[in-house]
Amino acid sequence: MDVYTKRVIQMIQSIPPGRVMTYGGIAKAAGNPKGARQVSWLLHSMSQKYHLPWHRVINAQGRISLTGSEQQEMLEVEGVIFDENDRVDLHKYQWVPPNNFE
Repeated sequence: MDVYTKRVIQMIQSIPPGRVMTYGGIAKAAGNPKGARQVSWLLHSMSQKYHLPWHRVINAQGRISLTGSEQQEMLEVEGVIFDENDRVDLHKYQWVPPNNFE
């Protein structure tokens, strides 16, 4: 496993309950600001194997990217509130890893 992939997995595993990160935010924090699609692919292909909290990763508009409401329901159980347009307030709920994250 390459260093970037390992960092993405660790980053997703570290998102606390009740908080979210965007695909692009994870990519940037892991060292590849243009790697949002790769984060999406890694999340899809490795969530089960690494027990990733996939539901805590949303798009840059504060919306869930999957159809259906399972992801939204899981976030709401953790206390994340969606507005009338089904968006999460990223200023309130977005988790930013510490600068020394490893």
